[in-house]
Parts: sequence; C-alpha cells; structure tokens
Amino acid sequence: MEPSTVVDTRKQERMTFLLLLLLFPVLSVMFIAAFGFAVWFWQMFVSGPPHV
Repeated sequence: MEPSTVVDTRKQERMTFLLLLLLFPVLSVMFIAAFGFAVWFWQMFVSGPPHV
C-alpha cells in the first residue's frame, strides 16, 4: 500500500468509528426525546390527560 492510501483508510476508519459509536446513539436519543416532547405537548393542548 502507498502511504496516501493508508492515511485515507485511517481517516475513513475514524469517521466510521465516530458515526457508529457517537453520532447514531446521540441522534437516536434526541429523536426519542423529541417524540416524547411532541406527545406531551399534544396531550397538553389537544387531548388533555389520559383517562383512567
């Protein structure tokens, strides 16, 4: 392998690591939190509290 290919591969591995282990979990937690907020907001203004 040429040195530039090794550097490119290493950079690609670093980006894959960041995506898989940092970005996807953070985005999934943010999505779940936003959905929970949307449900709470909708219940507060539209439907009221759930009936037992």
